[in-house]
Amino acid sequence: MSIPLKAKSTRNTNRRLQYIPVPAFIDNYIWVITNGCDAVVVDPGDAAVITGFLGRHSLRLIAILLTHHHADHVGGVASLIQMYSTNSPVLVYGPRSEPIPEITNPLIGEDLVYIEPLDLVLSIIHVPGHTRGHIAYFSDATSLDQAPHLLCGDTLFSSGCGRLFEGTPQQMLASLDTLMALPDATEVHCAHEYTLSNIAFALQVEPDNIDLLAWQAQAHNLRAAGEATLPTTIGHEKRVNLFLRVHLPAIRQRLADKRHVYTIGRLETFTELREWKNVFCCG
Repeated sequence: MSIPLKAKSTRNTNRRLQYIPVPAFIDNYIWVITNGCDAVVVDPGDAAVITGFLGRHSLRLIAILLTHHHADHVGGVASLIQMYSTNSPVLVYGPRSEPIPEITNPLIGEDLVYIEPLDLVLSIIHVPGHTRGHIAYFSDATSLDQAPHLLCGDTLFSSGCGRLFEGTPQQMLASLDTLMALPDATEVHCAHEYTLSNIAFALQVEPDNIDLLAWQAQAHNLRAAGEATLPTTIGHEKRVNLFLRVHLPAIRQRLADKRHVYTIGRLETFTELREWKNVFCCG
């Protein structure tokens, strides 16, 4: 996917953007995208942690990006708008088909968003499954930032994927296929710290996956040090994410051996794995 940069800002264009995960609640991350002066926040379910972060780093909130309507992703939006819109309005981008009253800029798949102060171009990807209208934001590589970036809410997790609250397995698998087609170097900014539990489940199905075992050790070390296991990358997820590997015959055989479930094809395999994960642990 390639996104042309149709406009250029004269502000702060010589600074590489930072994508910073701000912990919230038990296991949420609210991502802050900043050039050191201005900031965009993604799925701010908790206003207090964001106001604290912005204040500590002297950042100006200019926009909010929303992926879907769940409370832990939108609960802080109204407060942030009220607090930071005194001098200029804070624009709120989000899915057109979801019930989020604070949205000022409704979006559908294949829309483009340009946030001028950050010189940031975002392509909108419709990724139904977790919710019907769920969207993701993709930023292609630029001269200053060689890595593309994906803000995917609760669709794709490190070593996992979101629950199907509103969508169908077919929709979620198609959404994951769309994300898997992004460049391998794409940095994936998920909305939850579910990595260790997702790995534990994946090892039930792929106990001999060398990449997954190495990732488990690395993720344990990161969490023990109080660090996030994110961002991950699309290329990494192809090696360790069970839900991106449902085409493998060994996974179908494992379902037969452990669950006495015999599947034919990717969709049936994905559906059975997602239902098994529902009763295994969170995420």
